[in-house]
Amino acid sequence: MKICIVKLSAMGDIIHAMVALQFIKKELPHAVVDWVVESAFADVLKNNPHVDNILPINLKSIKKKKSEIFSQYKILKSYSKNGYDIVIDAQGLLKSAIVSRIIGAKVIAGFDKSSIREGIASLFYNKKIHIAYDANTIDRNATVICEPLGIEATSKKILDKESFLFSSSPVENLPKIFNLFVIGSTWESRNYPKEKFVEIAEALKIETFVVWGSEEEHQKALWMQEKSKYLHVLPRGSLDELKYVISKCSLLIGNDTGPTHMAWGLNVPSITIFGPTPINRVYATPINRIIKSKSTVNHYKLDKNDFSICEIESDEIVKTAKEIYEQQTKISSL
Repeated sequence: MKICIVKLSAMGDIIHAMVALQFIKKELPHAVVDWVVESAFADVLKNNPHVDNILPINLKSIKKKKSEIFSQYKILKSYSKNGYDIVIDAQGLLKSAIVSRIIGAKVIAGFDKSSIREGIASLFYNKKIHIAYDANTIDRNATVICEPLGIEATSKKILDKESFLFSSSPVENLPKIFNLFVIGSTWESRNYPKEKFVEIAEALKIETFVVWGSEEEHQKALWMQEKSKYLHVLPRGSLDELKYVISKCSLLIGNDTGPTHMAWGLNVPSITIFGPTPINRVYATPINRIIKSKSTVNHYKLDKNDFSICEIESDEIVKTAKEIYEQQTKISSL
């Protein structure tokens, strides 16, 4: 059986969908599983033994240069020659539905009209999956990928998952014990204040690296480094290197964004800080904790002007971090 999964972006969404891969390979060990992804995020999938072929596409290039639509269409048509039995659109957008249709298969599966924001996308599927739009994001991704294949993706399976992010780019000279701070995200209102990150570092007194993605975040990281002897700016590297660093850290604390969700995919302790986005984007576990501001979130209309994340006290995060440390110490002593 040849399966093609279409999940183009963003990093966190790709990670949440990837949990399904291990369920597929367990139930259908001889299946070929390919994945169509925006080229900028291809390294997230890199080295995963459950993905046979990573198929990059650069639809974002079309925004900058309209003529790119022809080259990207040509790439997709080349993928259509792979002879898939089923294409699964796990994105649920019009563009991903069109991508799925161009690649083509006997069965094209995706969310039904009531399960996605861009309901028109469902017209492109001949197998439609229903799951509430405001359901847990990981459940949604696992369900839309697994159900068309006759596989049940239960909460227990997801909670008992094996680590599914892999790196072939080791980073040298990392300390044995260190934390990571992920300070950026796509919206400013999703960012925890840099001053409070410094307070956390000063309270925990553990060597901590700061992850950044843009020059603005880099400047913020440099400011933080000046304010605490425990903070160090992590040199910018590849996504594959980032996976390696996260796999080695003791605790990751960050905003609701892709690198933070990598910790969950790697079964690494983490604290995700939420403001204007819903907490059911993740699975809370004993080692993957959630701290949410007091604001109410509307799944159907997120408020980019909700800066309530700034009201979360650093003491609350420090307390949760110490609980995780204590728990990990007990586990290691067994």
